[in-house]
Amino acid sequence: MYLSILPLFQSLGLELLKRFNEGGPFFMSLILICLLLSLLFLILGFLSLKKDVAKSKKMMRLASDASILGLVIGFLGSIIGMISAFDAIESLGNVSQGMMAGGLKVAFLTTVFGCITFILPRIGIIVLKYLQKI
Repeated sequence: MYLSILPLFQSLGLELLKRFNEGGPFFMSLILICLLLSLLFLILGFLSLKKDVAKSKKMMRLASDASILGLVIGFLGSIIGMISAFDAIESLGNVSQGMMAGGLKVAFLTTVFGCITFILPRIGIIVLKYLQKI
């Protein structure tokens, strides 16, 4: 059973790596750092929930700030990518629809990754808020 699932995870990992590189390693790396930081803060918030509620709330705020930063970096990367795409279109003059679509796709990859960086920790923050009130 596990051997039949392994190729699926390998192909998913390769696809994610391909999209990561397409989106531009600089902005995608910054967004990934924000995602990892927000998940780290969430884990620390859950671990300190029973011992120190104040520390748990601080970790929750830090996770929220890191996830918002990832979202904003994603939008910034998208805007810069679109400006670069339009500059290339302007310099080439007549551009095919396929080239235009490819440039816009790459520009939106950072936005998608930024939204994922925002949504995933937000779910954890909601659960942590609920557990803090109990």
